[in-house]
Amino acid sequence: MLKALLKTVLLASTLSMATMAQAADITLRATANSNENDEDYDGLVVFKNYVENASNGAIAVELFIGTQLCATGEECLQGVADGNIDIYISTSGGAAGLFPYIQVLDLPYLMSDDRVAEAVLTGPFTRELRAKALADSGNAIRLMTIGNTGGWRNYANTKGTVKTPADLKGLKMRTVPADLPQQVATAVGASPTPVPWPELFTALQTGVVEGTANGITDIMNMKFTDAGVKYITLDGHSYMGAFWWMSNQRFLSLTPEQRKVVADGFAALQQATFASPKRKEIAAYQDFLKAGGEIYVPTAEEKAAFKEAVAPVFDWFKTNVTGGEEVFTMFTTAVAEAEEIVNAERAAETAD
Repeated sequence: MLKALLKTVLLASTLSMATMAQAADITLRATANSNENDEDYDGLVVFKNYVENASNGAIAVELFIGTQLCATGEECLQGVADGNIDIYISTSGGAAGLFPYIQVLDLPYLMSDDRVAEAVLTGPFTRELRAKALADSGNAIRLMTIGNTGGWRNYANTKGTVKTPADLKGLKMRTVPADLPQQVATAVGASPTPVPWPELFTALQTGVVEGTANGITDIMNMKFTDAGVKYITLDGHSYMGAFWWMSNQRFLSLTPEQRKVVADGFAALQQATFASPKRKEIAAYQDFLKAGGEIYVPTAEEKAAFKEAVAPVFDWFKTNVTGGEEVFTMFTTAVAEAEEIVNAERAAETAD
């Protein structure tokens, strides 16, 4: 009896999905060069569910996780511009070739916590950045939203506890092969060593590098503790932003009602990626400690020393990055406004 019931339910579900697939007028192809353990995937699942339900099946969302459609940021964004890919998620580094100024999110110590960061990214800053990216891509690539992909970057290493920039002096710090992260590593006294992400485990294991700046979920997903990483300093120096791009031609081809559904889907996706790292890092930190790791939380004075050390990087960014000064001003203004709002909310929430 139970088997027959399950068979009936499965058949009904299959027929329902088939009907929805047949009814879909539009199929959006979305890709993320990650895996199903990543916050990007969590966001896409929420987006797919929302859009397909809210459109009553008129819009289907097809997910391509990994490198099925494209392998690099440059290749994927070209696919978006050409209309071969509808939706793509990149880190700032992945899109810096086309939009170098989005690396502003990688500048250290400009945002203090999740509450401020989320206020910035749900506010006018993202819309201003969208307008700039549209103009710079010939109206081809549309920034839909900015979410999170792994929490905050913290310094992790194989050598010892890091409390101040002096503890990083000479440490071989892994960076991506881009100027900004190398400038930051140099500013805090480390020795920047560009290493591709797939090679980082071996580089840590063999001593080619001794440190890295990543979120805890990435560290544990990649099993860097097995490669010798034993120390993390929770300085939270930069927010790991996730930039969600869409073919502007594809978006504008939708009806006004369909555009609303897609925009609301990206809003749901953004909230999902804000929440996902907070949940996943709980187990990740526990696993790090179980693996013999040490977690250090710097004092306010120690964190101030880090911020002072990297101050020259801000001037470098404004001078050397195309669009850097404009976007730096745009971003720091947004941060100041977000801090004012959040602090007022905190005062109201903690009042007698």
